[in-house]
Amino acid sequence: MVATSLRHRFPGLRDDWVRFDGPAGTQMVDVAIDAMTQWASSGRNANCGGGFAGSDACDDLMRQARTTVAELLGAEPSMIAFGANMTTMTLALTRAVGATLGPGDRVVGTRLDHDANVTPWRLACDEAGAEHVLAPFDAGTGELHPAVVIDLIDERTRWVAVTGASNLLGTVPDLTPIVSAAHDFGAMVFVDAVHLAPHRHIDVAELECDVLMTSPYKWYGPHAGVLCASPALIDDLPIAKVRPAGDHFPNRFETGTPNFEAIAGVDAAARFLIDEGMGETSAAELAVFAPLLDGLTSLPGVRIWGPPTVTGRTPTVAFTVEGHGPDEVAAALAAERIAVWAGHSYAVEAVDHLGLADRGGVVRAGVVRYVEPDDVSRLLGVIERLT
Repeated sequence: MVATSLRHRFPGLRDDWVRFDGPAGTQMVDVAIDAMTQWASSGRNANCGGGFAGSDACDDLMRQARTTVAELLGAEPSMIAFGANMTTMTLALTRAVGATLGPGDRVVGTRLDHDANVTPWRLACDEAGAEHVLAPFDAGTGELHPAVVIDLIDERTRWVAVTGASNLLGTVPDLTPIVSAAHDFGAMVFVDAVHLAPHRHIDVAELECDVLMTSPYKWYGPHAGVLCASPALIDDLPIAKVRPAGDHFPNRFETGTPNFEAIAGVDAAARFLIDEGMGETSAAELAVFAPLLDGLTSLPGVRIWGPPTVTGRTPTVAFTVEGHGPDEVAAALAAERIAVWAGHSYAVEAVDHLGLADRGGVVRAGVVRYVEPDDVSRLLGVIERLT
């Protein structure tokens, strides 16, 4: 069954570029663009908590956006906070967590993670005199074995910070036993779902993690961040805020004036994904990604890093081409109007663990909902000429 093309829903694709750069940020869907434009031109752009129509509209927008994003993530609206981006929000959270840590405490992370789920925790631990340890992944398959993470969790562990999906390799770890083990020791679990959310259905209630982060600009929305957490958990943390700000989550965490026009776009992008259906989205992406992975695997001199098949992964592939550095490969593709990323893609621990830090990292190509079979053919044709 061939999925219906949605390319026409993305105005940014009118320039004939092939966009495999989605793991770093997708093109915005039309309804998100329209929502932002309409909000900015509506006269409703004011602030929350006032006694006039524009302020009431801002309050309504925040309630609506929290409800929609909560539906997307299998959470409650009261658990949703908006911010600038995942990195900024994680730094704010870990700053507060760090104030609750002390010598003898431990935070467990992984080498598979984006640095936004590594360095903020390390900084917090360094400031508190706590221990920050990273579980390795299987360099041959890209798999993060739950047991390797669980072995590091003990009575000293206060937080476990783990990825929902590797932004570099596409690996989707099995989080259920990790969450369970952490909670058995009384530890909290933070999940970086930035790379997972565009591709897989998420149910926070079922996952039972304590905090989950995602970035709408990775799922066809504007540049923004979303934190999903138990209000009681955040209320117990010494979040840095100004005195007039609300004392309870989510207002406690949403420092400063919200970016209302972006939040309007986030609401529309989340509704787009809900209406399309994450199951249907995943199936459509897989139909395009499988030939890309098979095609790269079959080319001489091309090495796939991470999961060798479509099982247990998102539609993102990291590869190298013998005799050509990643930057050179990316430049050759760009010359043919094909966008990919080269380097570490902020997954610095992962690239180092693979032994590629001194070799320029990898080429990363990701399939999102608007990438189509002809795009795959164009990319494979350029790589074939390089080999």
